[in-house]
Amino acid sequence: MPPSAGAPASPAPTWPAPPLVTGALAIRVVYPKPNDVIAARDSNFVFGSVGSGDAALTINGTPVPVQPDGAFLAWLPVPAGTPARYEIVAARGADTARAVHAVRPPAPITPWADTGRLTVQPGSVFPSPGHDGVYRRDEPLRVTVRTSASAEVLLRFGDSTQLTLISGMQRMAMLGANGRGDPTLWQAEVPAGRLGRPSQLVVMRGPDTVRVPVGAVAVADTALPPLVQLVPQGVAPDDSDRVVIARPVPGGTYHWFLLPGTIVAPTGRQGDALRVRLDRGQEAWVANADGVSLPPGTFAPRLVAGNARVVDAAGWVDVVIPIGERPPFRVEAEDRRLVLTLYGTTANVDLLGHRAGTASLVRRVTAVNDATDRARFVVELASPVFGWQVRWQPGGLVLRVRRPPPVNPARPLEGLLIAADPGHPPIGSTGPTGLYEPTPVRWVAEQLAPMLEARGARVLTTRTVDTAVALEVRPQLARRADAHAFVSIHLNALPDGTNPFNPRFGSGTYWFHSPSAALAREVQRGLVERMGLPDEGTYFDNLAVVRQSWMPSVLTEGAYIMFPTHEAWLKLPEFQRAYALGIAEGLERYFRALGESVATPSREAP
Repeated sequence: MPPSAGAPASPAPTWPAPPLVTGALAIRVVYPKPNDVIAARDSNFVFGSVGSGDAALTINGTPVPVQPDGAFLAWLPVPAGTPARYEIVAARGADTARAVHAVRPPAPITPWADTGRLTVQPGSVFPSPGHDGVYRRDEPLRVTVRTSASAEVLLRFGDSTQLTLISGMQRMAMLGANGRGDPTLWQAEVPAGRLGRPSQLVVMRGPDTVRVPVGAVAVADTALPPLVQLVPQGVAPDDSDRVVIARPVPGGTYHWFLLPGTIVAPTGRQGDALRVRLDRGQEAWVANADGVSLPPGTFAPRLVAGNARVVDAAGWVDVVIPIGERPPFRVEAEDRRLVLTLYGTTANVDLLGHRAGTASLVRRVTAVNDATDRARFVVELASPVFGWQVRWQPGGLVLRVRRPPPVNPARPLEGLLIAADPGHPPIGSTGPTGLYEPTPVRWVAEQLAPMLEARGARVLTTRTVDTAVALEVRPQLARRADAHAFVSIHLNALPDGTNPFNPRFGSGTYWFHSPSAALAREVQRGLVERMGLPDEGTYFDNLAVVRQSWMPSVLTEGAYIMFPTHEAWLKLPEFQRAYALGIAEGLERYFRALGESVATPSREAP
């Protein structure tokens, strides 16, 4: 993402070097931990402390700078050998400390070489015997295998019919790419139903033949129940704060948030992921454990949506859509409108232009059938989307649209409730001298609360001590308190194999729902101005604490606790204050702009 708009024109703040520590030499490696598997093959970072800032340090013979507080961060080749070891020596005059730190590099990649003999690469057959998957009978499955070059490969089905596989080179030639493909990768696409019985691959070259089994696959119409009800384990169907997560691919990003109790037809399974049909043109993947089989003979719901009615309330407006069962759905926010897609649903609406009173947040509701079993309701608003929630009541789906709060331009946070969430525990990163992330982010939240209160806001802090608060509980606390914004405060760390000395690493801010992007931009601007670290920009990210949609929600990564200088600065009250002030000023700018946009009503359609 590009850097935030409005980067400071004045010089960035500078922070002092850590104070000199002259203690006894004591080598402590914080990362990687002993016997950790390093997820990098070339180079990786090592960080920790040696107990004294006036020590000289080498790791595997390479000099490593030591900060005044004794912290160090090194970027070194991943050690070879079994066991792989970092040999660490800290010296100060005649005083020397030594340590051997064992780690485990990733398993070596053994390239498969064509030895001249006719062979099949181990593990290259798909589907393999014992494959754990369920598919539609007509679903195309790609059978693959890697063999010696210049072979011929046949797929012999259980009914004795056979099909010739094509190589990657042949496939590329068919696509007009001059045959630039893999001559050892062979593929064929067949309906899953043809693989219901054991099959085999016959690999031939000259007089040599190799036969390898292909796994039989299960088909959905015999291996899956006709219908399942989506119910997260331990969740009541009427709990509006809990949803069933659905994804476009197994393990993919969160895309749909379905109500517990929704009934759908399963169409496939891969491991612990269950594929379900939302409508004739859309499938999604949910956790297999969330699909509870319904008794044989249960009818699939016939979903017909009737005329929507708009019900005004003090803090929100309900768009109530009569419908007999909970439908799969998706909500998309688009500036001053919400688009509610109901899957497997027909809209039987004879009032396509529903107009509420002139003072209502909801200006108009229209409905259209996008397909024979997909309905789309468009809710046009008088002001930008601020928050929403989908709820179920007997006989109707409710899209609850939240009213933006009234904003005083001179004191834009006055009267608002801000949820400050010091991130972690559970988990969290640790700095070179042992500073554990949950502690400094709590310090920042403790600085933030009085700043917000001085600006007229009320503050909900999700935790005040360093005990674990579950991820799903944090946004629930904010939603149930009716907070107007949610800010989760964190500190960053890098994945294995990333050079920590890249100068671009600094502050970043993350969001999930599009109405939160504006808040993320303003908070990010505040962090950069006040903390003075490089601007990493704002990012859409699938993060648990910012997925709720009732209020703008962002997650900040103000600094990198794994960097010795950042860790030392995080111990300074003035640095904590700068982090908090960046958030507070970002919130002020966001709500001031929101107030201005609300004061500019949308044009009524005739």
